[in-house]
Order: sequence, then structure tokens, then C-alpha cells
Amino acid sequence: MSDFLAGLLGSGKGSMVTAEEALPGRADYPFEVPVDHAVLGTPIRSTDAQPWPAGLSAIYLGMGCFWGAEEIYWRLPGVFTTAVGYQGGFTAHPTYEEVCTGRTGHTEAVLVAYRESDISTYDVLKYFWESHDPTQGFRQGNDMGTQYRSAVYYTNDAQRDLIERTAAAYAPALAGRGYGEITTEIAPAEGNPFYYAEGYHQQYLYKVPNGYRCHSASGIALPSLD
Repeated sequence: MSDFLAGLLGSGKGSMVTAEEALPGRADYPFEVPVDHAVLGTPIRSTDAQPWPAGLSAIYLGMGCFWGAEEIYWRLPGVFTTAVGYQGGFTAHPTYEEVCTGRTGHTEAVLVAYRESDISTYDVLKYFWESHDPTQGFRQGNDMGTQYRSAVYYTNDAQRDLIERTAAAYAPALAGRGYGEITTEIAPAEGNPFYYAEGYHQQYLYKVPNGYRCHSASGIALPSLD
């Protein structure tokens, strides 16, 4: 068990399932994953039949309920595509109902594929830190459970370095306003597969404009890095 998860288990904010306790999962999706983004018209998965353009970067962000988090990112210039899914758990190709039991270990995550020439990784992370409360453990606002934990899954060392640096810069700003320690899980995407969520979850707030949005943002800006 990672130090992150051990710390949360001792925080009284939830209980993380173990690999032995987790639901078994399956070899493939039990539902059809949409091909194209409902807003941007771009493919949400890179496949042999429909590959993403060269030069894109990808990062995966857990910010609580993934509906509102995805909407933040598809609106940003430089973002090629977004998708919602489940990440950081044990159960392969889970369903939403399974994730909601807390027995898969996943958090709700948003895939963001972006062009660094148009939007920097720093700006991607600035929206991440400022659009949720990264100190709440297994919770985000009124949403309780391990599936709502804050997380970042990086795809290269440069992202990891910037995530750690921005977290270090943000921590004292939060502490100065009475917030606790950052509980965000920081881990490589490799070894933490992103499983796409069901089609009705993808770009949900475009399909249901008055739908549920959960943003437990602190209102505290991310300081600039030296």
C-alpha cells in the first residue's frame, strides 16, 4: 500500500479496498465506448482506425465527480479531446455501478489530451488545483467515497516534476487559509489503466446542461513558480 493510501486510511475519511477484496472485473468493456467527443468532434480514444495527431500530451485528473471536471477542460483552447473514466483501482473494465460500491478502488478521472504549444501543462494543472479541494481525502464536497479522491496520473517525467512543484507551491497557500494537507494521489498512468466510462457519462453536461456540477474549489489561486 502506498504512503498516500495509508495516510487516507488513517484519516477517517473512507476505506480503500484491497486488491484481494476488489471485484474481479473482466477482459473487455461490458458496454460500447463512444468514438467521438460530443462537443469537440475529436476521437476520445486513439486507435489504429482513428489515431490522435502526433505531438499531443495526455494527463489524467481526479477532481471529484467527473461530469463537471470534464466540462472545465473541453472548454479550454489547446485541448484536443477529453473523456471520463475510472482509474487507480484494481477491477478491470468496471461499470459505474461497481465503482460506486467502493469495491473497485477506482477514482473518477478525466482524460485530457492537449497540445503544449497551445496550452501549457502548468495551465492544465492550474485549472486542476484551483477547480477542486485537494485536501478532502475520500471526498469532494457532498460526494463521499474513494471514487471522489483527488488524483493526478502523469504520462512523462516532465509532468511528474511539474505536478510535484505545483503541489509544493499550493500547499502553503492552502495552509495559510486554514486548509489541511494535500491528499492528492500522484502516480504514473502506466500501471494505473484508465477505463472509459459508459457513453451517457461522456460529455454529460453538454447532453444535460442543467446537470449536477460539484466544484469544491477553495478559491485560492495557484502561486506562480519561480
